Amino acid sequence: MSDAQDAPQIYLITPPEFDLSSYPDQLARCLDQVPVACVRLALGTKDDARIAKAADALREVTHARDVALVIDSHMLMVERLGLDGVHLQDGSRSVAKVRKALGPDAIVGSFCANSRHDGMTAGEQSADYVSFGPVGVTPLGDGRQAELELFEWWSMMIEVPVVAEGALSVDLIRKLAPHSDFFGIGDEIWATDDPVSALGSLHQAMLGQA
Repeated sequence: MSDAQDAPQIYLITPPEFDLSSYPDQLARCLDQVPVACVRLALGTKDDARIAKAADALREVTHARDVALVIDSHMLMVERLGLDGVHLQDGSRSVAKVRKALGPDAIVGSFCANSRHDGMTAGEQSADYVSFGPVGVTPLGDGRQAELELFEWWSMMIEVPVVAEGALSVDLIRKLAPHSDFFGIGDEIWATDDPVSALGSLHQAMLGQA
């Protein structure tokens, strides 16, 4: 895939913990390096005050660059914090309820692991996108992976945009690029010494140039 207009878009996922004194600037450098469609605030804490401070800081960075900011799971915080939507982690179970609560303009995404059924149901319930993963091998989770065949089938049969995420590599991105609308990129760059450079390398792979 070499046509940038047809290439998948980047969906950045924050680390589960980060330093508010430095991370917003690091994120800004990433957003200024390559086009990014959306950022997901995915803090591991349940401390509402901590989440709110992080959301305020990242919203300034993302909205200044016309990049959407969604929050992981905390649907009740979307309107209060001025966010663009929510990323749900329970497959299709709460999509309809959340869509009704947030209205038609909010972004509602659904992580469906490797379940076609959950993905299709989420789409029928007005999810804006469905996320499958992990696509690579990781010690996290229950060992299930979202295989290439799932993305091939989805891209042929379903119109709802699909995100590939979890333990991505340059090789996996090359294989999945023709069948994915977005790549959910997180630890793949934040765990490196130079996230901006790492993101640039993955972006080149998405364009078929790496």
